[in-house]
Order: sequence, then C-alpha cells, then structure tokens
Amino acid sequence: MPEVLVCRSDEIKDGTVRIVEIGEVEFGLIRHNGMFYAYRNICPHQGGPVCEGLRMPQIVDCVAADGRFLGQKFDETDVHIVCPWHGYEYHLVTGEHVANKDLRLQKYPVSEREGSVYVTI
Repeated sequence: MPEVLVCRSDEIKDGTVRIVEIGEVEFGLIRHNGMFYAYRNICPHQGGPVCEGLRMPQIVDCVAADGRFLGQKFDETDVHIVCPWHGYEYHLVTGEHVANKDLRLQKYPVSEREGSVYVTI
C-alpha cells in the first residue's frame, strides 16, 4: 500500500476536513484536537459523501436518579461524523457506526512527520 503525501500539517486547521482524490480513491482528511484521521468518503449505508457531513459531539440524555428527564448535553470527548444524506453517525476516532457495530467507515493510516501529513492508501 503506497504512502502518499497529502499536505503540510499547517494547511489543515483543527476542526476542518480536506477532501482528497488520489486515483480512484476519494477520502476525507480530518483534523481534530491536533490528530489526523482519514476515511474513504463513502458512507456504508447508501454511498453518501460521509466526510463532507457535520462533525459534532455526541448528544447525551441527562436523567435524574428517579428517572426524570433533565435535558441533554454534548459529550465533547466523543465526536461523530454525520453523513449528509441520511444522518448516519460514526465515531470520529474509530469510524464505527454509533449504533450498529457492523457498519464502519473505511479508515486509512495517517502519519505526520517533518511538518507533513501522509496517508497510506
């Protein structure tokens, strides 16, 4: 599997994505909290451009000990990639669907060295 130079590290700001096409492979290179993640830009649900969707924290229900619903909050430690076609959500770090562990994004290894980002396709 060839390792491909994608860009300089400082070209992608934290919280953003760059869509890259190399040959017939299109993937999204996402930078979050200083880390890089690369996923094929195809949602396993119906082929939507998943990396072009929102990235947002998981929404967590807050429930009191007696069962009363107190509201909701964001869990900033678990960011999701949300496919723009049908709203399917995947964990950013693993690419695994949030509810169906049989669905997962195709992940590519990313390395950063000497100020540049490489993806192994």
